[in-house]
Amino acid sequence: MSRSSVSTTPTRIPRETILRRYKTVRSMTEKLCEPLSIEDYVIQPRVYASPPKWHLAHTTWFFETFVLKPFVNHYREYHPAYAFLFNSYYQTVGTFFPRPLRGTLSRPTVEEIMRYRKVIDDQICEIIESADDKVYPVIAFRIMLGTHHEQQHQELLMTDIKTGFGHNPLHPVYTPHKEPPLSPVPDLQWDTIDGGVYEIGYEGEDFAFDNERPRHRVHLRPYRIARRPVTCGEYLAFIENDGYKRPELWLSDGWATVQAQGWKAPEYWENMDGEWYVMTLHGLKKLRHNEPVTHVSFYEADAYARWAGVRLPTETEWEVYAARFPLHGHFLDDGYYHPLPVEPAYRPQHLFGNTWEWMRSAYEPYPGFQPLEGSLGEYNGKFMANQFVLRGGSCVTPRDHIRVTYRNFFYPHERWQFTGIRLAANAG
Repeated sequence: MSRSSVSTTPTRIPRETILRRYKTVRSMTEKLCEPLSIEDYVIQPRVYASPPKWHLAHTTWFFETFVLKPFVNHYREYHPAYAFLFNSYYQTVGTFFPRPLRGTLSRPTVEEIMRYRKVIDDQICEIIESADDKVYPVIAFRIMLGTHHEQQHQELLMTDIKTGFGHNPLHPVYTPHKEPPLSPVPDLQWDTIDGGVYEIGYEGEDFAFDNERPRHRVHLRPYRIARRPVTCGEYLAFIENDGYKRPELWLSDGWATVQAQGWKAPEYWENMDGEWYVMTLHGLKKLRHNEPVTHVSFYEADAYARWAGVRLPTETEWEVYAARFPLHGHFLDDGYYHPLPVEPAYRPQHLFGNTWEWMRSAYEPYPGFQPLEGSLGEYNGKFMANQFVLRGGSCVTPRDHIRVTYRNFFYPHERWQFTGIRLAANAG
């Protein structure tokens, strides 16, 4: 990468703050791998998932490629093949190994990847401490971006581990955990938001991704939004009412997907002798009706909303509503790795954490959107087609990674992430 392609986006975050965050994030990724056996690091049970070993290497490649190579004079890359093996999708950086075949790579070994991480970590810590004051702000931005990128991969790591365990007939346990107590599910209540002109999008000096900017005005008609997400018990009623057999409830592409994939329930649900179970990172458990439903596609979320006589919220509606409340929720840091039950409380619940919530909004650029300069411009912008927005974070999202303006995005058929449903409706 030439210096001319280096992003000039600066940050004034002190060196000790960047250093502490870098070490904390990097160590968290390795901590998440501690319950794994060596065999678990390599498997790739689905083409959309990646082996844990690949996540460990790719996040390290990111720092080497976007920090060390452009800013260390006469830098010599750690291994000449790693740029090919562990690049994900950066076309302007070079070619990359096919994603569906990542699980075929028994080498480099896990031990070698951990050694790679250590070597790159030492050099990143050194450049944080020694970089010239003039270039440090740009380096600091890239390291901050890299830590948030790694936190995205912590979430992907957990969902990919669940993919590997969830499709194993032995139903392995990633980590044992005591289940929270059962509690009654409160009736679905709604808040009404007045129509008018509002502002959404990020504006400030703290870190945010380019797709969250710029802040801009939007006009909303009056609408209602549910105070809590849809639960497993409510979704089970949709199933029992032949929800997966009624084409009138589904978008055309959604119905075609249901037929092609043979869907009859959310991902990881199993009906055994007439009783429903769900695979979790704590093993196979009986379905708990008071938990938010998760691992549903956009198509399933949309079909459920139609069945319920309402709709999904737009991302504009969601953000205007969610911005009124503190960023409180159940996240990766809590160490439970599964959605917590809905509580019998009046306040809005699980706006943040627990499950990502599907929006009816297509993933598009905001008015005035400008991607980052150079190769980092590939990070978000080139995916702004054929995908839908999700908001709020999940039970495997790091707490200090999420914001009310954060825009996640997936293809409408995908459901291996912790994705759920919040309902909305027109008002007036």
